[in-house]
Amino acid sequence: MIENLNGIAETVNYKENTKIRLYLNSKCENYPPHWHTPIEVLMPTKNWYEAEIYNKRIHLNEGDILLICSGCVHTLFAPAQGERIIFQIYPGLFSEMKSIDSVLSMISSYALITKDCHSDIHDDVKQLMLDICEEYYTESRFSEARICSKFLDILSLIGISYANAIDHIDVSADKHQEYNTKFLSMCEYINVHCTEPLNLDEVSCQCGFSKFHFSRLFKQFTGMTFYKYLNMKRIAVAEVMLADPEKSITEVCLNCGFSSMSAFIRMFKIIKGCTPTEFRKLYKA
Repeated sequence: MIENLNGIAETVNYKENTKIRLYLNSKCENYPPHWHTPIEVLMPTKNWYEAEIYNKRIHLNEGDILLICSGCVHTLFAPAQGERIIFQIYPGLFSEMKSIDSVLSMISSYALITKDCHSDIHDDVKQLMLDICEEYYTESRFSEARICSKFLDILSLIGISYANAIDHIDVSADKHQEYNTKFLSMCEYINVHCTEPLNLDEVSCQCGFSKFHFSRLFKQFTGMTFYKYLNMKRIAVAEVMLADPEKSITEVCLNCGFSSMSAFIRMFKIIKGCTPTEFRKLYKA
């Protein structure tokens, strides 16, 4: 499946004259740590499949869907027998769509859609993936457009499901929409300014909350603490910078918003499982 790998950077061979690629993959073959520009969606159609992202092993049962964001390093593991849809799409096709940008901000690195965790959207997302697969092999004139439309439907469903999670936050009913808008906006702000010296006091003040109230709500909304979210965004930027051999480790550290080399190395190892130097060597391997 991986056709062009430079270290851990994969160059995806899109379908001719498109920015999409789909595989009906049945190989009993594991794929090493790698990243690529396209967003990737995995869905086993026979038997299980597994991925590892940020040192977390994710098991997919038949019919589960895993969306992996652009630039996210991941490893894939296959059973002796099985089949899965592997769909890749260039994020630039919809990068100017603010609402979709918001969805990807909420997802951060990956989204796992299962019947247990997302019963409200799972069946629809599964059917959309099957429709995308069928459309991919029709070779019709408007196939790419129809596939993009269906993929946008998937992102919209994920966005609605994530936004609905705000209903479980302990606030009054009339505050749900207000808080939803605030935290979407704040995630976007962090994504853009993550390499700057952001801190909890500053960000919570922008939202009009005390830092304790903000911390609690932010974790409920994103599933992680403010600093974990911020550091994951910084490390994602660092990964891209480390691919440039002209940039020193110190330069990458300073350009990613870390106050010291020791803090950068420690956080990189926590999130990636290796040091920046080891990651760079892996990239060049």
